[in-house]
Amino acid sequence: MDYLEAGYLGLFVVCFLSATILPLTSEGVLIAFLLSGGEPITALLVATAGNVLGGSTNYFLGRIGEPKWLRKLGVKETRIVRFENWVKRYGVWTALLSWVPIVGDPLTIALGFFRANWWWVFLLMLLGKFLRYLLLVLPWLLD
Repeated sequence: MDYLEAGYLGLFVVCFLSATILPLTSEGVLIAFLLSGGEPITALLVATAGNVLGGSTNYFLGRIGEPKWLRKLGVKETRIVRFENWVKRYGVWTALLSWVPIVGDPLTIALGFFRANWWWVFLLMLLGKFLRYLLLVLPWLLD
């Protein structure tokens, strides 16, 4: 599928999928979309919506998980407890980093896994992902 030819729907799909554990990058597609004449504000909103919904999917996939699954995978109890305490203490704030490549996707899964507050995770994830895309779109907005 040529995401550029698919227009805003293609942009939405690639931004959604790149927020999951699939190894995709949405930044390049967004920039290519803008270079091909896409409208910056609409592209910003579509990319943000797709990426936040993809991150939300990760959160809810994590939410259906159980800590006992980690034990079955051989993770030591002390590590599970330490990470759970860390998520309880700093968890929702890490959602601001959900846009960071490689670590952002597992972060959103972990936030769901350890039951971080959904509304805070959603709002902070929205803010982080929006600001990342805003920085990319800014040259087109200032033009």
